[in-house]
Formats: sequence, C-alpha cells, structure tokens
Amino acid sequence: MEEQQQQGGACDSDTVAPIHVLAVDDCFLDRKIVEKLLKNASFKVTSVDNGKKAMEILGLSQDKVDKSTYNDQKIDIILTDYCMPEMNGYDLLMAVKGHSNVKSIPVVIISSEYDPQRISRCLANGAEDFLQKPLQQKDLQKLRSYARPISPVPKTGTKRKVKMDLMPESGAAERRPRVAGVAVA
Repeated sequence: MEEQQQQGGACDSDTVAPIHVLAVDDCFLDRKIVEKLLKNASFKVTSVDNGKKAMEILGLSQDKVDKSTYNDQKIDIILTDYCMPEMNGYDLLMAVKGHSNVKSIPVVIISSEYDPQRISRCLANGAEDFLQKPLQQKDLQKLRSYARPISPVPKTGTKRKVKMDLMPESGAAERRPRVAGVAVA
C-alpha cells in the first residue's frame, strides 16, 4: 500500500496557510473520500493507510523521535479511523499524546461503529472528537476549529479608573455623575 500526499488548493491571495490534515485509514475507498472532501474544502491532506506510517510522518517511528520530520510536515490535525490492523486509532492517539513534541496536535477519531465505551475512552484520553463515518461537510468546520482554535474572548468586568475631573471636590454627599458602565460609590 502506498502513502499519498494531496495538497488542497488555497488561493495565492490567502494569507492563512491551509490546515494540514494527516488522514489515516486502512480502507482505500474511505481514505479517498476523506481526501477529496478535505481537498475540496481547501485543506492540505497527507494520507496513509495505517498507524505505523502515520507515526513515520510524525517522526515517531521505532521509539525514535525525529523532530525534523514533524517540523517539515507541519501537521495541524490528525484524522484517524478507529478500526485498523496492527495499530488502531486508539493506539495512534495514545502514541501521539505520549510524545511531548506532537501531543499538542489535535486527534479526531472516525468510525462507522457507534460504541459509547470506545468513544468515551478515546475522548477521556485526549481525542478532540469522535465522528461517525462517512465524514460529512458539516464536520469540516469542526475540524477547522480544532486545528485553529478561536482566540479566547477578552475578560469582561475589569475595573476602570474614573477620571479625576469627574469626581466631586467636596467630601459632601452629592449626586455624582454617571459614567457609562462605571458605578461610583
């Protein structure tokens, strides 16, 4: 079986690089469907047919961590089938989360089988999500958000200083002006 790389077509005018997905699935047809769907949505796709090849792409093969391989690939998200021979999706998840240089890469598991215990185990051990096969158009936005999380919302309710010219000079109890969003005691 072969390792295949497909690059999604992002416009030259785009300032943001396409999200690079490492797609892992032993089923040729499922892998091609995922590749086509992702490529049409402007993702960059590297696809492999098993977990061991995924480990090589990530630079994690044979307990040897090769940072240069990972840095060259710049994988943003791993999308892996759960049921595969030799190394299933859960084993790949655990291998990724066990290596400090790649554990920050979000891992999304996909499966045609709905097994609540399997889903819970994957999510409890670091999977970002567990999606049903076949991958759908609606799942692509989820993948984008996992790869590039939305920046945190600024904290609200912070204290603001009131300008001194708005404060009364006398210590007498008088009605003080209201400043938008600020309560003055």
